[in-house]
Amino acid sequence: MTSTVASPDTGSPASKATRPVRKRKYNRREALAGYLFISPWIIGFLIFTAGTMIYSLIISFSRYNLATNVIKPAGTNNYQALLDNPKVAASLGNTLFYAVLAVPLEICFALFLAMLLNRVGRGAGFFRTVYYLPKMTPMVATAAIFFLLLNGNTGAINQGLRFFGIDGPQWLVDPTWVKPSIVLMTLWGVSGTMVIFLAALKTVPKDLYEVASLDGAGPVRKFFTITLPMISGAMFFNVIILTIAAFQVFDQAYLLFWRDQNNAAPEASLFYAVYLFQEAFRQFNFGFAAAMAWLLFVILMILTFIQVKVGNRFVYYEGDRS
Repeated sequence: MTSTVASPDTGSPASKATRPVRKRKYNRREALAGYLFISPWIIGFLIFTAGTMIYSLIISFSRYNLATNVIKPAGTNNYQALLDNPKVAASLGNTLFYAVLAVPLEICFALFLAMLLNRVGRGAGFFRTVYYLPKMTPMVATAAIFFLLLNGNTGAINQGLRFFGIDGPQWLVDPTWVKPSIVLMTLWGVSGTMVIFLAALKTVPKDLYEVASLDGAGPVRKFFTITLPMISGAMFFNVIILTIAAFQVFDQAYLLFWRDQNNAAPEASLFYAVYLFQEAFRQFNFGFAAAMAWLLFVILMILTFIQVKVGNRFVYYEGDRS
């Protein structure tokens, strides 16, 4: 007779039953560790973002004067006041005009710079750093520079236009040119959008351009049939982000026109965020300012929803198959 040594029965029902138990315990420990690592962010979000949003929604239905620290219920009076206040409509109109003007220019200018950098061989890192430096400049310093550049009488921009026989406008005085002047200042910091476009351009397969060249396609056709479809995801993202930022424009307008309370700023420079700031921190009308903030939130949600619905029809994703 021959004897055999029995090996562990790894395929027994008991051993199979213990595996899911151990796996569940491991997953729980892993999930717990993950939540512990992100708990500082979660606590900060609940306190400083979600908590403040809920609190602002509550005080938007009240009369809250910060100077007297008195809160009285107001129902929907603050929201009714939004409809009756002409400055709300004027500031929304100025902000919408600025957004329609600034967002397409920022997209085109950023894409142009990104395509230039994408063609650079040697010294690419140097040029990328130089192009990104304006984004790192403090807004106060940028406003001071543009305040000098846009001076209608002695500014460098009008001096340059006079060299070509063109009389430059009064950028900071003429209501027609107030918003274009702020757009010029905004384009100074377009490098953040440029970096996103540059990253998207780096992912476009070069063999697509080679095949298009064999078919006789020129640079323009390559741009519209290859480049734009392949970077449409980045384009879609930038349009949404820039639209949201345009409706919240504050720094440029405030530093150029509203920092000195003694000087009368043109009405064309009264943007929605500037007027909200005035109501909250100059008039101390926090209830009305909170209602203004929630109106802006609803407007941005509607605009983003429309952009997503429309944009998804034109955005190409690598996994798509037609």
